[in-house]
Amino acid sequence: MTDANGTIDTSRLALLASPTDRAREAASALADCMDWVPLDEASAVVVLGGDGYLLDVLHQMLDEEKVRPVYGLNLGTVGFLMNRHRGCEGLARRVAKAKPMQVCPLRMTAIDQDGIAHHSCAINEVSLLRETRQTAKIEISVNDKVRIPELAGDGVLLATPVGSTAYNLSAHGPILPLDSHMLALTPISPFRPRRWRGAILPDRSRVTFRIREPAKRPVMVVADQKEFRDVAEVHVEIARDKEMTLLFDPGHALDERIVAEQFVV
Repeated sequence: MTDANGTIDTSRLALLASPTDRAREAASALADCMDWVPLDEASAVVVLGGDGYLLDVLHQMLDEEKVRPVYGLNLGTVGFLMNRHRGCEGLARRVAKAKPMQVCPLRMTAIDQDGIAHHSCAINEVSLLRETRQTAKIEISVNDKVRIPELAGDGVLLATPVGSTAYNLSAHGPILPLDSHMLALTPISPFRPRRWRGAILPDRSRVTFRIREPAKRPVMVVADQKEFRDVAEVHVEIARDKEMTLLFDPGHALDERIVAEQFVV
């Protein structure tokens, strides 16, 4: 995918576009920009769309075990994980000069009330959410030590640095620099413990969530977009064997965006 110096081979780029009209129009305009190759032959992937579509592409590559460096061009709404779309001119040069950022997803194992195990990865976060009007009650353990015997509220989430500015931020969780090697453990509308606002954990931590009274107070777990209902227990840790590379224009890298986001008023 890269040469000995870590440089992307821009003669072998794949192009993927979200199904929106705006992204498809941009893909048509870029079709003759260079000789695009199929994903299987690509050294890197140029993605047209928004953050959600980029996450879809990363998950697809994870599932197929064909992970390639990804250079996103924003044709969505927020575009936190994307670069500015500037058309065809200089695109290959921008990809070649892009700053690589290595990120690892979370690996989740969820055991439902029937004892069946479900597995998934999450690039942003793993979130546990109550399914009914009944408050969720969740025991939280870190490295096999119980830290919160009973969290009562709407739920709880565990976010990576990449995901710390997504749902985690909306739930008043901390923003994590990309190189912090930390995870954000954030309650969602907590009722008890009333003063607990969450925790920042080393990314080597293993976090276990056990549902109290699961039949009466059913809880679902969501790993990015993948949902599993009626869970009894959830285990989460970093999947270091699934490392991915995001490419950013110099001066617009994700770590700088994470810092800048903390000064938005």
